[in-house]
Amino acid sequence: MSDLDVQLPSAFDPFAEANAEDSSVGAGSKDYVHVRIQQRNGRKSLTTVQGLKKEYSYNKILKDLKKEFCCNGTVVQDPELGQVIQLQGDQRKNVATFLVQIAFI
Repeated sequence: MSDLDVQLPSAFDPFAEANAEDSSVGAGSKDYVHVRIQQRNGRKSLTTVQGLKKEYSYNKILKDLKKEFCCNGTVVQDPELGQVIQLQGDQRKNVATFLVQIAFI
């Protein structure tokens, strides 16, 4: 019995590595840009853009997006997500092609 090691079962956390990586990395520093839609009432919707790098001027990007797509929008400061660009309407495809075209992503 001295040759066999006794292993006691312990609690295994499968998300420990993911949580450790998330805690060391702040919001907006990953390489992903999320373009989402939020349904409001009826046919109204909002398009949100988050995850852009912090060194970019969100207000200048918003100004170009509003001018390009003829819609209104704003930059919202969220405590968890950082700065988020909100645009009126379903602008997902337009925003994605715009960001790729000007080489943001």
